[in-house]
Amino acid sequence: MSGPGKLVPALQNRSFLCLLALVTVAFGWILWPMLSALLWGVALAIVFQPLYRKLLRKTRRPGLSSGLTILVILLLVVLPLTYVMGALVREAAVVFEMVKSGQFNFNTYVAQVYAALPSWLLDVLERLGLHDLANLQEKLGSALNQGSQFMATKALGFGQDTFDFLVSFFVMLYLLYFLLRDGEQLSARIRDALPLQDSYKRQLGEKFRTVIRATVKGNIAVAALQGALGGFAFWALGIHAPVLWAVLMAFLSLLPAVGAALVWAPVAIYLLATGHIASGVGLLLFGTIVIGLVDNLLRPLLVGKDTKMPDYVVLLSTLGGMAVFGINGFVIGPLIAAMFIAVWDIVAAERRYPVGDH
Repeated sequence: MSGPGKLVPALQNRSFLCLLALVTVAFGWILWPMLSALLWGVALAIVFQPLYRKLLRKTRRPGLSSGLTILVILLLVVLPLTYVMGALVREAAVVFEMVKSGQFNFNTYVAQVYAALPSWLLDVLERLGLHDLANLQEKLGSALNQGSQFMATKALGFGQDTFDFLVSFFVMLYLLYFLLRDGEQLSARIRDALPLQDSYKRQLGEKFRTVIRATVKGNIAVAALQGALGGFAFWALGIHAPVLWAVLMAFLSLLPAVGAALVWAPVAIYLLATGHIASGVGLLLFGTIVIGLVDNLLRPLLVGKDTKMPDYVVLLSTLGGMAVFGINGFVIGPLIAAMFIAVWDIVAAERRYPVGDH
């Protein structure tokens, strides 16, 4: 029989849970504008934690070790990336001016490719409804104009975007210093606060760290290597703006099973169609064997093997994550997918072996 004395604690508990949910959501709302800084601060802290621990064993000073780790990150990651971004901006500006002046005419390239195609392939294109060259050129021209307008809009907002990026970058560095120095204590406090069994906490925490390490190290390493190889091939063949194409290939390499071939394959086809047989065959072989080998061997080794997720799950979660969260989604998407699988694995294990039977 329940009396007023028992209702008061229950009401207090419900009120506290409501307050807890309210302040948690409000705190997340406040931090949402800094999502990129928080995400990359946590990701870099996890990835470079082994380096921090090695430095800590030598210096025995947490603050100094954290600062030295950030210095290494700046030298090995930020400075090369800054150089690449500078070259990218210069090449993108040149390409944009060529498009704007008509010097770069995409319709001409399409017409050249069509003129070089064999009759049997033209018949196949006709069956697919792709035989109307004028209509295709109109669609491509419209897409190109929209792309030019998009680039112009981005150029106008470049100053504001740069300021926002710099703010997020310094917030990330500031946060990274404390995450490296106090990360273990912070992780312990979060684990203590979670209302879960210790075995669940260990399993989910390990999955979180594994996915972050594998996704950031694996995807970025694969993307950087594929972009560098593709850019080198374009430079060797004398193709204009190799850094621009290298960055585009690196970005597309974040998509498993799709990747850099979306850039180098059409270029190889154009080279073959316009009579540059040696260059076209060379690019096809280099792209298929060298660039493709990086994706087929290195990505499963660095990403799939650690996360233990099927390739199709990695692809779908990456695409979905990038559609929802932008560039940050290539980390957030696989992370959510991995945590989803881990939680349902726990549910399945509990149904097979209830807690009382352990």
